[in-house]
Amino acid sequence: MADKSIVVPGEEVASGMDFLPTEGVYRDGEKLVSSKLGLLAVDGRLVKIIPLAGKYLPKRGDVIVGKVVDVAISGWVVDINSAYTAMLSMKEASAEFIARGADLTRYFTFGDYIVTKIINVTSQNLVDLTMKGPGLRKLSEGRIVAVAPNKVPRIIGKQGSMVSMIKDATGCKVIVGQNGVVWLQGEPDNELLAVTTLRKIEGESHISGLTDRVKAFLDEEVGKLKKPEQGQ
Repeated sequence: MADKSIVVPGEEVASGMDFLPTEGVYRDGEKLVSSKLGLLAVDGRLVKIIPLAGKYLPKRGDVIVGKVVDVAISGWVVDINSAYTAMLSMKEASAEFIARGADLTRYFTFGDYIVTKIINVTSQNLVDLTMKGPGLRKLSEGRIVAVAPNKVPRIIGKQGSMVSMIKDATGCKVIVGQNGVVWLQGEPDNELLAVTTLRKIEGESHISGLTDRVKAFLDEEVGKLKKPEQGQ
């Protein structure tokens, strides 16, 4: 089947021993068969299915955007847009030493959004986080947008090309978490344009020529935003 085809569970996607099944694909004799609904992705000999929907599955090393939902004795519970619980311990929260019994809300409190990194996923599906690393920090005021986690690679683009295009066109700061949570900050009209662009990418990610369409869309919309300013 052609790359980027939409496939259903049980559908044959390739044939022959030259192809290797990966995520969402299993071998049945000479056939490679899809085990889920999704988008077929062929990379050389590797064949996988990108799911069209679903919750984020945490992976070690992922940089994500999370929300602090509880303050415990030894750290913070963080919502990471997943079915699994995430924990940020005191020792991973800051480069400075945090004494036991300290007021943890001085560092992070209910409702805070943070850029954090997954350092471990246990066999019980508990997720351990850290704030130690470049770019990991508490986020200031801005807009939070949820996107489908499986669309994140298309939103980021090759070597960050797509998200850079959005930043350059709108002037917004944009952080895309691997968990499908996006933070952006800019002028109100530009924030709205950035959100509209994210939704366009999300809705059209399976159609070829996406980059060119997004660039044309941004050029047109930015032109509209500038016209009122020029007329003042």
